[in-house]
Amino acid sequence: MADPKKAVATQLANIEKRTGKTIAQLTAIVKKSGLTKHGEMVAMLKSDLGMGHGDANTLVHTVRKSDSASVTAGKSGSEVLDGLYTGPKEALRPIHDKLLTALHKLGTFEEAPKKAYVSYRRKKQFVTIGPATKTQVEVGLNMKGVEPTDRLEELPPGKMCNYRVRIGKPSEVNAELIGWIRTAFASAE
Repeated sequence: MADPKKAVATQLANIEKRTGKTIAQLTAIVKKSGLTKHGEMVAMLKSDLGMGHGDANTLVHTVRKSDSASVTAGKSGSEVLDGLYTGPKEALRPIHDKLLTALHKLGTFEEAPKKAYVSYRRKKQFVTIGPATKTQVEVGLNMKGVEPTDRLEELPPGKMCNYRVRIGKPSEVNAELIGWIRTAFASAE
């Protein structure tokens, strides 16, 4: 499994190379912006510096010295999912559970719970799963060379995932979706 701290360090080094600015300089830009909300800071970095979402998000976490893992610290996987699927989103939990059952059949991976979804990784992230709306779960997929379909939406460069599928009921976790997940899993070796 990849070491998350090393992965962040590598990503920060790459951010410096791509922007031509040190992390200290980028931190100063974020702090001088006067923005206080995480999402606003990410949006500012994306629009003002042309950063991709993943880079901007990592930088903001670094600047704020926040770690999304702190949201889920000390919680079991089931407790994390209980937190994601509460209130009107509670009815979506069976979809995540069915996807997780399919994932476990593929092999070994690690879970990295975030505030609004769970990232599943091997050497790198291959899928994200979380409630997108009150009626849909979003499955983000990292894979290459797959033709988009009406169901499989290709995302623009710079997003956390290359593709996404939105599903509203457990029966939509079918062979087609599991095939895409298997492709993403295999490409994360």
